[in-house]
Amino acid sequence: MVFTVVSKIDSVVQFLTVLVIFVFVLGATWFTTRYIAGFQKGKMRGNNFESIDSFRISQNKYIQIIRIGERYLAIAVCKDTVTVLAELQKDEIIYPEDLNMGTPIQFEEFLNRAKGLIHKADMKAADKHEEDN
Repeated sequence: MVFTVVSKIDSVVQFLTVLVIFVFVLGATWFTTRYIAGFQKGKMRGNNFESIDSFRISQNKYIQIIRIGERYLAIAVCKDTVTVLAELQKDEIIYPEDLNMGTPIQFEEFLNRAKGLIHKADMKAADKHEEDN
């Protein structure tokens, strides 16, 4: 009887130890990722190169609009090659953040709309049932 109590306590202690180690590793991973992302973002700032937009044509082929200094270029990026397609003027560029996509829908609003649609469908079914009677 004493051995089962000790083994249960030992199991709980082992579980809690593994849980603490897991949380520590998860936190260290999160902080490291944030640090690396901030470092890369800081390194990219102030350069003469900027990727404006990218469009995937196939699995390994893209068309990109890039800024190099004051010049804007449309390039084709393939697996082994990069080809300049055209030089663009600054006023021809539409930045993705300039597009008016509207505000993103919140989940609560989405859920309320779905409830409203279900309610309308139920009302239509009830009206049809009353017409049949």
